[in-house]
Amino acid sequence: MRIRHIVWDWNGTLFDDQPLVTNSTNASLAAVGFPSLGGELYQDLYRRPLQDFYLAMVGRAFSAEEWELVEAAFSQTYSAGMYGCGLTADAITALDSWAPRSQSLLSMYDHDKLIPLVDSFGLAARLARVDGRPPALDYGPKTKYLAVHLTHLQSAYDGLEPAEVALVGDCVDDAMAALEVGATAVLYTGGSSSRRNLEAAGLGVPVVDSLIEAVELLRDDRSLSRGV
Repeated sequence: MRIRHIVWDWNGTLFDDQPLVTNSTNASLAAVGFPSLGGELYQDLYRRPLQDFYLAMVGRAFSAEEWELVEAAFSQTYSAGMYGCGLTADAITALDSWAPRSQSLLSMYDHDKLIPLVDSFGLAARLARVDGRPPALDYGPKTKYLAVHLTHLQSAYDGLEPAEVALVGDCVDDAMAALEVGATAVLYTGGSSSRRNLEAAGLGVPVVDSLIEAVELLRDDRSLSRGV
């Protein structure tokens, strides 16, 4: 079935914030007495839910008190630096090359913080819908948020089927969410996860090195895995 709509991930996909995310993660590790992690190792280990990622990094689970320190340190470092980050180099070109077909944005970042950040790049006119997560902290997975996002899209676009939707993201959780709702996915190597990490999941979805490549795959209607 032909892809009619792209759902874009934000952090690490359209938004080029991976160095800041790595620095923020290292600040959170330092807050509970653990050493910093290099960017390459971060990308090899990254996974959701985030409890599993931190377990992979430090080898043990955190207490509730430690999680409070981790969350505070990450949030403080990230909030201080996020407006210094820009869009991924080919983000605008990728968005515009998909137009006039519909596209939207779904992020696990706090919705109330996401909207002004997205607006600061003038993206509202290019996106049919922008959704972040509710204010309550949620470490994932993304599936339930994608299901709600898809319901809104189906209300706006009569007859839109899940199989006509593709999510472009930067982590295995993005692909799993897409496949679980009956959509497809293309995974991008420039964000949270390395190619090795993405391919090791064995989900059978395309892995690309640029956002333009993702759009070309979807626009050309090449054979894409939809988890069937």
